[in-house]
Amino acid sequence: MQADLQGKVAIVTGGAVRVGKAITLALAEAGCNVFIHYGRSCAAAAQTRAEAERCGVEVETYGADLSDASAVLGVIPAVLNRFDRVDILVNSAAVFPNEGLMDTDIDSWEQQFAINLRAPFFLCQAFEKTLGDGAQGDIVNVLDARIFRPAGDHLAYRLTKSGLLTMTESLAQALAPRIRVNAVALGAILPPPGEDEAALDRIARERVPLRRSGSVEIVAANVLHLLTQPFLTGVTIRLDGGEFL
Repeated sequence: MQADLQGKVAIVTGGAVRVGKAITLALAEAGCNVFIHYGRSCAAAAQTRAEAERCGVEVETYGADLSDASAVLGVIPAVLNRFDRVDILVNSAAVFPNEGLMDTDIDSWEQQFAINLRAPFFLCQAFEKTLGDGAQGDIVNVLDARIFRPAGDHLAYRLTKSGLLTMTESLAQALAPRIRVNAVALGAILPPPGEDEAALDRIARERVPLRRSGSVEIVAANVLHLLTQPFLTGVTIRLDGGEFL
């Protein structure tokens, strides 16, 4: 039996652009009221909000720098101030610098860990505290499938996403049965920064067993799957076409 998302309140961090936008719109189409967090993408957040509102749901946008610990602590209270409840947390926001061991400085390290790992941790903590007695909730974390094949590129980023995988599985146990915690791990979904679709197609042909790339719509569909299957927790779905097997 599938759970019904109609009327629930979902927060999506990084929900204005790219993968986050696709998740936001899929939730709105499923009947969720959506709280769209954004970092610097104010104009994009307004556009995404307008698109989501066409689904007949209530939508709010909220800007916060997730590298600032005090700003992170303000996110869940802002959701409650607008909607009086929150049922779903999707941790999608992330930074993705292509840095190895020797070109990662302290500032970059701290920014990546703050946004990619610390913010999800304390958002999960705050989310758990908001649920009333007997209330049920869902958390979905967005990972990167490259963590399943260790390498030296994007090194600090890989460490943050590996930590988020561990957090997903740990919280699935710690927060059960009230909160289910799952994840999606992305492969060739979008072109690398600064590249176009042709580059993504080339990567897919050369590296992906299925010889094709995915899409943000596939990611969103799998997030909805995790949210509507009540017997799944601690699950990470690899959306990589077999690339990192």
